[in-house]
Amino acid sequence: MRITFLGAAEMVTGSCYLLEFEKSKILVDCGMFQGGNEAVELNQKQFAFDPSEISHLILTHAHIDHTGRVPQLAKLGFKGKIICTKPTHELCKIMLPDSAFIQEMETEWQNRKRLRAGKKPIEPFYTVADAQESLKFFEAFPYDTMISINNQLSIRFRDAGHILGSAIVEMWVTEGSDSFKIVFSGDLGNKGAAILKDPTLIEEADYVIVESTYGNRFHKDTKYKALALLEIINDTIERNGNVVIPSFAVERTQEILYELNTLKEAKTSKLKSVPVYVDSPLAIHATKIFQSFQEYMDDETLALVQSGDNPFEFANLIFTETADESKAINFTKESSIIISASGMCDAGRIKHHLKHNLWREDSSVVFVGYQAKGTLGRRILDGEKTVKIFGEEINIKCKIFSIEGFSGHADQKGLMEWLGSFKNKPTKVFLVHGEEEALSTFSELIHQELGYENEIARLGQTIELTTGSQIQVVAERYTTQKQTVLSSLEVIKNGFNNTFDRLQKHIQENDSVKLDMLRYMLEKIDDTLQDMEKEIKK
Repeated sequence: MRITFLGAAEMVTGSCYLLEFEKSKILVDCGMFQGGNEAVELNQKQFAFDPSEISHLILTHAHIDHTGRVPQLAKLGFKGKIICTKPTHELCKIMLPDSAFIQEMETEWQNRKRLRAGKKPIEPFYTVADAQESLKFFEAFPYDTMISINNQLSIRFRDAGHILGSAIVEMWVTEGSDSFKIVFSGDLGNKGAAILKDPTLIEEADYVIVESTYGNRFHKDTKYKALALLEIINDTIERNGNVVIPSFAVERTQEILYELNTLKEAKTSKLKSVPVYVDSPLAIHATKIFQSFQEYMDDETLALVQSGDNPFEFANLIFTETADESKAINFTKESSIIISASGMCDAGRIKHHLKHNLWREDSSVVFVGYQAKGTLGRRILDGEKTVKIFGEEINIKCKIFSIEGFSGHADQKGLMEWLGSFKNKPTKVFLVHGEEEALSTFSELIHQELGYENEIARLGQTIELTTGSQIQVVAERYTTQKQTVLSSLEVIKNGFNNTFDRLQKHIQENDSVKLDMLRYMLEKIDDTLQDMEKEIKK
């Protein structure tokens, strides 16, 4: 069996892994790249496989960086099965059409600019209709259930504790006389986090593909995150400003509501007199889904809900679904808390709230989740003095805060505890879903403290997995070798074109026969080179 790392390798977003068996091809995740122009270019590239040849897509969870290209996959010919947990299925029903709607709106805005500049319009990666069509391929399963994919592969979902329905994927592979087990960590959550259960510890694996988002960092303020948030809120209200919280619609928004519900009872809290807006239709619908899957909640949250103190419903909590309701928030004179998506500030209503509050010295922006490189959120967090939002330069004068304790990803300690739970050393661990510094630090730590052989997966790298300790890099088809050959083809093309130009100068203009013959030969050569290029890309 071969695995190719097609996303979230040497980066955080775009999770996608191709598994090739003798008679079948399977994907784990099909996520969208996020973060600036580089991400846009990666999303625009063709898949490095034929979507029609994929028999199954296995999803670890519903976040867009793990599911965002599913409609595109179906649009380009995928007709197989999409396997996931039940909550992931329900969340994808709202998240994929929402992602498509945002892309349609963003593309429409870009096309107005392009047309004014005399440029051709562009199309979104996929439409709402494409997203709706892709949902018909989904099949949902509960945690801890053995699922037979084919005669070579069986899988089981285990709770990853990251968002509702997030899964660690256990895989049992049989190929001829070979049999081995692969574990995909998916995105791992924090032990002891609100609402969700702790990540499941796995005891056996031959190969492990593990996320490394916080492989070089600790969540220092986990114990005091709620108090830190309360202090920011109280201070901002005293300045008559707004507290803007860019938040992922799924899990993070619900956790913030959970904490605000608790904080409103504190003696020093000013929350009782301040409206709390959840300004994201997606977050509103996701909150309803959370409440419908109470069996997935941890004991503390379940007891709270059953006692009648629903953390997702409290005084002064206002859900705004319509665009007019959203716009009205920015024209109210009283201080307010605004929770809005997207969590990395690259799309959605949060951009409007940032536009209206970043320049205000009395307001605060509080980041409660990971900000990928190149995103608007990361640029603000990194200290840029001005940012462009909807074509307008905005000076940043408000207070900027980051509370890492709200992160849905396990920190270095949590990742090491999860990896250390294996009874026997895995043959090899592959590190994915992390930036360069996090990956290198985490890799060294795994080697020193656990003694595990590990490798940082590279984008486009193909690895052959077998029983025992045999492991071999069989092809880096989508990186060095392919690029070298394609570059050589480009040199050959340029050579023929230069030769054509030189020959043309030596042929009399009135010798149309020779010129036509020369052009015909060049066209045939060019057709041949194009065919070769297509085969290499396959």
